[in-house]
Amino acid sequence: MQFTDLGLAEPILKALAAKNYATPTPIQQKAIPVLLQGKDLCGIAQTGTGKTAAFALPSLDHFARNPRQTPLNGCRMLVLSPTRELAAQIAQSFRDYGRFLKLSVEVVFGGVPINRQIKALSRGVDIVVATPGRLLDLLDQRAFTIKDTEIFVLDEADQMMDMGFIHPLRRIAKLLPKERQNLFFSATMPKEIEALAAQFLHDPVKVSVAPQSTTAERVRQQATFVNQAEKQALLTLTVRNEPIDRALIFTRTKHGADRVVRFLEGAGIQAVAIHGNKSQAQRTTALQAFRHGHVKLLVATDIAARGIDVSGVSHVINFEMPNVPEQYVHRIGRTARAGAEGVAISFVADDERPYLKAIERTTKVKLDVVPLPDNFMEAVRNLPKPAPPRKGKPQTPTQQAKRAEGQRRYQDQQKQPQRGAPDRAHRVEGDAPAKKPFRRRRNDVGAHKGAVQRTGGR
Repeated sequence: MQFTDLGLAEPILKALAAKNYATPTPIQQKAIPVLLQGKDLCGIAQTGTGKTAAFALPSLDHFARNPRQTPLNGCRMLVLSPTRELAAQIAQSFRDYGRFLKLSVEVVFGGVPINRQIKALSRGVDIVVATPGRLLDLLDQRAFTIKDTEIFVLDEADQMMDMGFIHPLRRIAKLLPKERQNLFFSATMPKEIEALAAQFLHDPVKVSVAPQSTTAERVRQQATFVNQAEKQALLTLTVRNEPIDRALIFTRTKHGADRVVRFLEGAGIQAVAIHGNKSQAQRTTALQAFRHGHVKLLVATDIAARGIDVSGVSHVINFEMPNVPEQYVHRIGRTARAGAEGVAISFVADDERPYLKAIERTTKVKLDVVPLPDNFMEAVRNLPKPAPPRKGKPQTPTQQAKRAEGQRRYQDQQKQPQRGAPDRAHRVEGDAPAKKPFRRRRNDVGAHKGAVQRTGGR
């Protein structure tokens, strides 16, 4: 089957051809015909299988065949995403697929000024991609309305649940119009997610293209048993010995991610971190440096497990094992994309062995056990001290080079005498400016300008 066989509008097929997309993925083959009929859909697919195009293409086809003026302070289509990075990627996909359609696309999330987003939404937008928190901020300020929404998409529903968005989702559901098309996508479908889907969907068609919690077949998965305190030394050896193009390194906590970066930098290995404590500018800078290959190592918490779509990720390293088996699937799904092969390496401490057993039981895949390197204990003894914490947003290698060049020029200028002024080393005693004589202030007047004179004792 080809995209031309699905009956999509000509401008969409033209955009797909420009991106050299000819054959739809299994989730796209099953979901697009259903959505073109206007039915509700519940899609279950592993991360990295093309879910975004599965709901973006039929929605754009609807707008191409049903042109309509955008509602004031509203939108025709609303897509909810759990993370800022994923929201930005979804919005960019809509722009790419709809490049030959006159449609407006806006992405709204926290961490950036809200007034700019209010202005962008004031005239009405065709497609809005939002995170739940910032969307509710806009709704509470009456700066945006979703009462005219024709298509509603809830993407990565299981991660929404994990991040505690259940109550915001229920609030949003009450504000949506009753007559709408609903699209519900998730990588897994436990009972809690089925209950959430029932609140949004009306007589949906269920589409599943892969068994739940399966891992990518092209990922070589291995595990090494190591003490928690010695993981940093093992990571340093792994990064130096493995043929890494780009690697995602996952930790469970935000502070742990920063600590891993500082140890790597102390060993002379460049890395950046991305997590919830970073500002949006810092997260964007780090992700762009990783995407463009300026930095090969990105240390992340699970907020990035399904929010990063970067081609060329050759390795995923689980510095700390996830305590939820499904999260392991999402992590390693960042590699072996678009037909490539990948490697998933897990560092397993003694207290993490139950997590490993749960992962193997859920995925039905036995990880290859790899022993510690021969020179491991020497690496533990010689582990460099961590670099001091950075202040400000992370810099790319290009920015670091420019800063070093600026510092060099400044130092060269300091070595040269200033024009119109005598060199300090050759200044004689008479060149020094005369000092004003010290003048003692009156006891009854304050020391600062405008002080009130005392008129009596207290």
